[in-house]
This record gives sequence, C-alpha cells and structure tokens, in this order.
Amino acid sequence: MATDAEKPAMRAAPICSALLFVFALAGCSEGRAPSEQLRDATERLVEEAAGETMLEGAAGPYAPRDECAGLPGAAAFRRELSGAVEARDADALLKLAAPDVKLDFGGGFGAEELRRRLDTPDAALWQELAALLPLGCAAEGQASMTIPWYFAQPIDEVDPMTGMMVTGRNVPVRVTAAADAEPVHEVSWNVVELVGGYVPNAPFQHVATVDGTRGYIATDRLRSLIDYRLIASSRDGKWSITSLVAGD
Repeated sequence: MATDAEKPAMRAAPICSALLFVFALAGCSEGRAPSEQLRDATERLVEEAAGETMLEGAAGPYAPRDECAGLPGAAAFRRELSGAVEARDADALLKLAAPDVKLDFGGGFGAEELRRRLDTPDAALWQELAALLPLGCAAEGQASMTIPWYFAQPIDEVDPMTGMMVTGRNVPVRVTAAADAEPVHEVSWNVVELVGGYVPNAPFQHVATVDGTRGYIATDRLRSLIDYRLIASSRDGKWSITSLVAGD
C-alpha cells in the first residue's frame, strides 16, 4: 500500500505520461500548432483528473461539462429523467420529483402542480426540459446536482438579469440584425449582455460581449442566465428533483 507521501506522485504519474505522449505527437499533427494541441490536451487531462468532463463538441469558458457521472446513483437517475422527457411521460417524470418540488418563486410547488404544468397544449415545459438536459451537470458534494452546469458557476462578468449565455461554438456577432450581415466577432459558450433589453420574437438581439464588442446575435443561440434550471438531491440514496424553476 502506498504511503501518504507516495500517493500524490502516483496520481500525477498517469498525467505526466500522457503529457509526454502528447509532446511526441505534437510535432506530427498537421493543421494546428503543437503548442495549441498540447494546451488542449493538458486541459482535458486536468479536467479528467478532477472528475470533470467537457461534453463533446463544446468549447468555451462556460461550455457544458459533466461533473455528475461519478455521483452514486446519478447515472440511473439521469437515464430515467432523459427517457421521461424524450417520451413526454408525465407519470415517469413525477416519480423522479420530490413531493414538495419547487416550481417557482411565488409559492408554486408539488407533484400535482408539476403535472398540471406539464399537461398543456403547447407542451412548453417539456420543451424547456428538453433544452435543459444537454447543458451539462454540476455536482455539489455527493448529494446534489444542478443542470445546467453553468448555473452553479460564479459568473460575474455580466448582470444575471440581463446576461445571456451564448449556446454554441464560434457563434457570430454581426454588425446588424441580419443573417447575412458581416460578422465582427465570434463567441463560444460565453456570456454577453443585452443592450437595451430583450426584444420578444426578434430573430436577433443587440448584445455586448465581455470584451466590449457590440453587435447582434441570433436569438436562438442565446439563453438567459436565469432561465430554467433543475436541481436534484439524493435523500437516503434516492435522487429526486427538488427544484425546477426559472427567474429570480
């Protein structure tokens, strides 16, 4: 059995070996500088060592990450949650909700109220859930998870009431509110702030990026920082949805 002094070195060994392998490959890969390849590989290794995985195809400071895969019982809970949402099966979803599940900040709570909100002609809450699940999962200890991942992160670059998350990679910021307008900037999974407020039903929103660039981003690539989030807790070994709310 390793001594306490040996354990840090043992944990570091796989990362060091992997980095040596990356160094060897860096000079052989075409199209990207070796330093860029090494940086990306190092970030992935550090994330894996910390028990955190960036979801495939994501990049950016707030790109979806999955910290919940290793939580006891969480994988089965999330499979059931995904299946219920995909099938729009209210009974299955209610089995995953706590009896006192919080649904808003005005006193709305409970499984039956959740059923009522699910059972609407436009299926709006089902659509919100479907949009929510791919956005990563943050673990808080061994008994709590938050979806989306970014909601559990400290975001102080923008006002949360007017801040928006850019949900995508290399999303163009255009000089005017038109799909064929010249792009002046790109944003990948980062926050922007609305300029002049949100314009309902508009295809583009006027925003300012964290570096001060102003322009227009397609509305369907923006998500309010205080949009729906799901919080689940493990009680006596059983995971339950304890909060499904939007707003503040």
